Amino acid sequence: MEDTYRTIEKPAEGIYRDRNSRFLAFGYPVETTDQVHEILGTLKKKYHDARHHCYAYRIGPEKEAFRMHDDGEPSGTAGKPIYSQLVSHRLVNVLIVVVRYFGGTLLGAGGLINAYKSAAGDMISKASVVDRYLVNRYQLSFPYEKLSLVMKVLKDENVVPSTPEYDVSCTMIVGVRRSLSDHLLGRLSSIGNLTAELIQKD
Repeated sequence: MEDTYRTIEKPAEGIYRDRNSRFLAFGYPVETTDQVHEILGTLKKKYHDARHHCYAYRIGPEKEAFRMHDDGEPSGTAGKPIYSQLVSHRLVNVLIVVVRYFGGTLLGAGGLINAYKSAAGDMISKASVVDRYLVNRYQLSFPYEKLSLVMKVLKDENVVPSTPEYDVSCTMIVGVRRSLSDHLLGRLSSIGNLTAELIQKD
């Protein structure tokens, strides 16, 4: 089962120049469209004198949300080539914004496509690209007398529980790599009197 995805660890920058036009590329790790809008607002204020603020993003390990925006450039010459870099580098949960300062010379459609693609590519080449795991989170519930058996299984599988509550009945939340979920649940089910409820998929 494929349960990894690539993203960038922290913001990064790149640049491309062509005939006095400057294309400043900014990459950000993002997880929501609200973050995208906040970043875009900040960049538009900071670079308010730029001609264009073009961008593309992909959000969600299953690529459930994406968008490309040309911001006044000819259709398909800015957002799409930026997005193509996200796809070719297999990046998700990433926003790339390319801010253009017009240099006085028209570059033509081919020149624009190359410029936006190159600026985004330069940013990616300087970014810290990392692999992340898709994680399933379960809430475990079981009698207190099973605690030592549960903790032994979790220790064997290198799973660290969070928000544990120990009483007559115990509960805790565990996050486990998606491809290993069935294995862990199988071991836990052999303990008996234990329920595992899936509460979140990352």
